[in-house]
Amino acid sequence: MSSFPGKLISGISGLDFSDRFGLGWDRLSTLSVLIRMGIWWLRGLFLRLRLKSSKGMLLLGKGVTIRQAGYFEVGSNFVAQDHCEINCLSQKGIVFGDKVTVGSYAIIRPTNLYGGELGVGLKVGNNSSIGPYAYIGCSGYIEIGDNVMMSPRVSIYAENHVFDDIGQPMIAQGVKRSFVKIEDDCWIASNAVILAGVTIGKGSVVAAGSIVTKDVAPYSIVGGNPAKLIKSRK
Repeated sequence: MSSFPGKLISGISGLDFSDRFGLGWDRLSTLSVLIRMGIWWLRGLFLRLRLKSSKGMLLLGKGVTIRQAGYFEVGSNFVAQDHCEINCLSQKGIVFGDKVTVGSYAIIRPTNLYGGELGVGLKVGNNSSIGPYAYIGCSGYIEIGDNVMMSPRVSIYAENHVFDDIGQPMIAQGVKRSFVKIEDDCWIASNAVILAGVTIGKGSVVAAGSIVTKDVAPYSIVGGNPAKLIKSRK
């Protein structure tokens, strides 16, 4: 019984799910997962026709919105969970590696939905995830490395509003675009906010609720508002 779920799903999909379906998964529960994955896979077939490039299996939950898909490149085994929104129109496009997951109700937005200057875009490495209810404002360029874990409600902004001139409304002064880079093997915990111009070094942990305004050295644990070094993982 214990090996049945993983073997069954692996046999049908061609993927290794042995680390996902082990002890405790009964046949009925496994069947329900298979049915749901099958529906998501069918939705992915229709998406593949619109993408700039793709490979492997694509799984789309219900209510997923992907706009201007001709600017979207995905690797194998991409998962977009229920009601997430990915807007792809941008200078460099949206580029995902293999085994990338976008969580339910997450929003990726490089360019205003109603016109205006094109944003720069987003690149996400292999085996990385964007958590549920995240907001990725990639009007400036955002680069996320491999094996990056992102918890729910993380926000990342690669631009700032201009507000130097007090003689005119801030809304009329435009924005200044910048960048955000998150290197490999980082964990961004829930409700963290990462602001423009920040690099988070390899192997770092950003604690829940942190506001990151400055660069984070590799293998650091940071937390607070503004985020400060708690300790080094080394």
